[in-house]
Amino acid sequence: MALAERPHHIPNSNARSALTSKTPTTVLLLITHYYSRMLIYPAIDLKGGKCVRLRQGRADDTTVFSEQPEDMARKWQDKGAEYLHVVDLDGAFEGKPANLEAIGKIAAAISIPVQVGGGIRTNEAASELIDLGISRLIIGTAALREPEWFANLANTFEGKIAVGIDAQNGKVAIKGWVEVSDTTVFDFLPDLEALPLSALIYTDISKDGMMAGPNFESTEEVARKTSIPVIASGGVTTIEDVKRLSKLPLNGMIIGRAIYEGTIELEEAIREAR
Repeated sequence: MALAERPHHIPNSNARSALTSKTPTTVLLLITHYYSRMLIYPAIDLKGGKCVRLRQGRADDTTVFSEQPEDMARKWQDKGAEYLHVVDLDGAFEGKPANLEAIGKIAAAISIPVQVGGGIRTNEAASELIDLGISRLIIGTAALREPEWFANLANTFEGKIAVGIDAQNGKVAIKGWVEVSDTTVFDFLPDLEALPLSALIYTDISKDGMMAGPNFESTEEVARKTSIPVIASGGVTTIEDVKRLSKLPLNGMIIGRAIYEGTIELEEAIREAR
């Protein structure tokens, strides 16, 4: 689809004014976002070194899709993926990365960039993942609980840090979704605007893994209230969902269970997003 047909990639007035407070590196990232096609991020969730999917983040509702996550990563790259989304589920629950071996194998097996989230709550954990070849780190719990540390991390690894906002009834969920804070999504957004973040991954927990479609309204509202490139996550189930999300002001969308169960073909989703 031609750029002229994608008006949602043109920055609105709020986004344009936000650029003035950003560093040159962050401005370049934002401009690249606004004037580039939408990306499809195939998801690999890791639990016990295996590729799994959870429903609504519940560890007791797990489906194993592959014993060798690196093979799945190669599969998605071969089908045209340009960026891979990986979540260390054990890390999210335990508060520190727990699947480093599997993550290293994934990064070594493919040539496309990889973003990783789950349990990254120290500079040491961040450095270890970057040393494995990870292009972007997604910080959730610590971004809310330790804002000074998060700001320092974002400035230390400029362009490599994203924030993950997981929402439950409008409130920010943390610690692998097992705890819901008192902070609303929209109360949290202003604190993030001044930071050199490469992306904001927004997940509606009630939709994640349920194969029931995304929360289009809240996803669009978040995207329109921040200058940070937003990646939609949770509930993308059909090619119609992909088409509808492609009309919103997003950087991309993460697709998980649907590409594993075959309700969406990755190649078709990539074509529709462009």
